[in-house]
Amino acid sequence: MKTSIRVWDLPTRLFHWLLVASFAGAWLTAESERLQLIHVTLGYTVAGLIAFRLVWGVTGTRWARFRSFLPSPSAAINYAKALIGKAPEKHYTGHNPLGALAVYALLLLGIIVTASGYGYLQQDQDWLEEAHELAANGMLALVILHVAGVVISSLKHKENLVRGMVTGRKTGEPEEAIPGNRVIPGLLLAAVVGGFWLVAWQQPAAIGLTAAKTAETTGAAARGSDGDDD
Repeated sequence: MKTSIRVWDLPTRLFHWLLVASFAGAWLTAESERLQLIHVTLGYTVAGLIAFRLVWGVTGTRWARFRSFLPSPSAAINYAKALIGKAPEKHYTGHNPLGALAVYALLLLGIIVTASGYGYLQQDQDWLEEAHELAANGMLALVILHVAGVVISSLKHKENLVRGMVTGRKTGEPEEAIPGNRVIPGLLLAAVVGGFWLVAWQQPAAIGLTAAKTAETTGAAARGSDGDDD
């Protein structure tokens, strides 16, 4: 008999929401020279979170492991058709085929976004900037589609998937529940991210932003503001 069971461990949930916050923050600060430190810090955070997820996809709990949601374009298409149509689609304890495909695509785009952003920070070449912006736009579009899919799936199955990613619980058979919440790895992840933010804020040089470059971008922003006042 299906009941409420623990499906998503703490590290998986922290990864998800930290990635949401970091990508959103990086997107909102992308065009601001004055907020470059925040943008770069969050970009590194996204890279670190992706690295963590790749490891956790092999070593994590049952539903966090990649082998539990292997990508299948045909299954994703069939699932999408069922969501749009009237026929009920199979309920998945972990990621459904559409969500699984979104996870892999987001990880791939995240790697491209952060790698091109790092390259542009180091070399300041136009093609790297264009690649960075193109990949970021693609990632944003995919996020919007993913959110739409989550909303539709939640309505179709009468199960709040967003709440599930907050509490870690979904509907499933008792034997499908993960045995533990992995609190210690989750706390370590939060501590590493928080510590990195603190170091980056206090020592910009640690993330490749020299004092001269920070002053240059801040000065450019200030000059732009002065020009707007004239």
